[in-house]
Amino acid sequence: MNSNYLDAYGPLLLMFILASGLAALLITLSTIVGRHKRTPEKDQPYECGIAPTGDARQPFSVHWYMVGLVFILFDIEVIFLVPWALVYNHDLKVFGFVEMLLYIIILLVGYIFLWKKGALDWDQ
Repeated sequence: MNSNYLDAYGPLLLMFILASGLAALLITLSTIVGRHKRTPEKDQPYECGIAPTGDARQPFSVHWYMVGLVFILFDIEVIFLVPWALVYNHDLKVFGFVEMLLYIIILLVGYIFLWKKGALDWDQ
């Protein structure tokens, strides 16, 4: 192997090996040391301490999926805003400002659309 290649990727390889080894060690120890007695309480689905009621396959309201999608949408917005804010002063100047302004306007239109559709209304 080339020494430059090993110098560049050696620490990453070492970290991967250590993380894999630690994960394997912890899983092995938990299977050896842990108790494995099955009880009806352990076999029930977890319901935050509340006794489960109804069928586990009962469909959820579409509203919950809409809230999840909105969260992902605006979470990704932040992912794009942070690097832009870090680089803005040095490289982007007016072009970067206009591009990000258009990006924010598009997201704002999407937010207003969701608001008008009632996707953010929890009283329904």
